[in-house]
Amino acid sequence: MELSWPMKLRIAAAVGCGIVLIGILAWPLAAPPEPFGPVLVFAGVISLTDVIILALLALAAGFVAYFLSWPYGREIAILAVPSGLAVWAVRCGNMAAITQLNPTLAQRKELLASLKWEPALWLVIVAAGFAGVLAANTVCGRAKAGASKEKFKSEPKMYLNVIIALVASVLIAQFGITIFARDARLFDRQIDSVMAQPAAGQIVFAVLLSFGIAAFAVKKFLNAGYIWPIIASGLVTGFAIMANVKPDTLQHLVAHYPSAFFPNAVTSILPVQMVAFGTLGSIAGYWMAVRYDFWRKHAS
Repeated sequence: MELSWPMKLRIAAAVGCGIVLIGILAWPLAAPPEPFGPVLVFAGVISLTDVIILALLALAAGFVAYFLSWPYGREIAILAVPSGLAVWAVRCGNMAAITQLNPTLAQRKELLASLKWEPALWLVIVAAGFAGVLAANTVCGRAKAGASKEKFKSEPKMYLNVIIALVASVLIAQFGITIFARDARLFDRQIDSVMAQPAAGQIVFAVLLSFGIAAFAVKKFLNAGYIWPIIASGLVTGFAIMANVKPDTLQHLVAHYPSAFFPNAVTSILPVQMVAFGTLGSIAGYWMAVRYDFWRKHAS
């Protein structure tokens, strides 16, 4: 089940569409005032008008990418928007840059409170890209006729699967990022340990791999789609903050360590980085599971 060259070109076209429309053309909407500042709604750089324009561009990116990756637009074009956001995620600064601008305990509390909800914005942008793909699919008359007639023999079981897929994705991704996003670590008697800001490449690797593993697992064991790990990418940050950044922990951190140190690797990752690479990793992990099942079924 190797990818053919035409298929690779379709994937490249969809990714390139997202990079151009979102990563490059839409960059002024989110560009921070400082050259290496982070992309954060909390920083006041992105206004409501900017968000609406960005959502429309994401819709257009998904729509155009569908035709660029024809006839597999439904499967491939969803890569466009997260690929564009990924450009922002590596182009901007890191979490340490924003914590340095918020050194006091009160400022840090306000920052963390906003970060719990910011991933939802980036999920909305990703969802707008998905909507563009579905719109193009509908225009072409390729919507699955039987989709609306799908029957679930056991609704409680379906809901339970969704809950398990979401919880498992959050836990697997959090554990994976904690393991893979590594930098200098200092042990502390009061709060166990603190970790320095990971490099951008380390964050990309950790988030992609962690969500790839999560999506592979939920597809393999629950037969669930990549939508649940993608949604989980918007929940991991808030979960990590609530679980690892207690008031006394934050007070100790602010009092004794520089702004570039964090109590957990997940809290050192910007929401746009989490959602962009989490989405790409989830899609890749899902198709790896499909490919693995195909290999197992046809292995001699």
